[in-house]
Amino acid sequence: MAGSAGAGYAAAFEPAMRLALAETEEAQAAAGQGDAGRGGGDVPVGAVVLDASGAVLARAHNRREATGDPTAHAEIEAIRQAALTVGGWRLDGCTIVVTLEPCTMCAGAVTAARLARLVYGAADPKAGAAGSVWDVLRDRRLGHVPEVIGGVLGTECGALLREFFAARRAAGR
Repeated sequence: MAGSAGAGYAAAFEPAMRLALAETEEAQAAAGQGDAGRGGGDVPVGAVVLDASGAVLARAHNRREATGDPTAHAEIEAIRQAALTVGGWRLDGCTIVVTLEPCTMCAGAVTAARLARLVYGAADPKAGAAGSVWDVLRDRRLGHVPEVIGGVLGTECGALLREFFAARRAAGR
């Protein structure tokens, strides 16, 4: 689900989404999987956190398989890095850009970190918590409600995930 912002406003986040997409590609290459072998390893999700001026504070990708840590989603990793960079847990005025709509854990982390904005690429009809299945981020009972913009480079982000899961199914994983 896209936010209420206009298409031109959402398009302003395309360069940051391209950085998040590049993060997924770097992660796949680092895992020795490249384009031909996307059947294993971590689900290719990338995230970047931008400060209020648009400067990159953090870049990360999923690392659950690599670390054995169930919380090592791209968003959590990026939020942790950004908090270290700014020297505190409050990421007021910052934006997180992620290739896949966050799950409930990651949506909760976006709220807890007080991020001003979430921008995501592909919707997640199975576990999305920014409007697809749940709408954690717009729940006013949580006290902090970030702006949500969905669908930025959604076709590209979704294609990357479809390729990964098709390769995984073909490999019998």
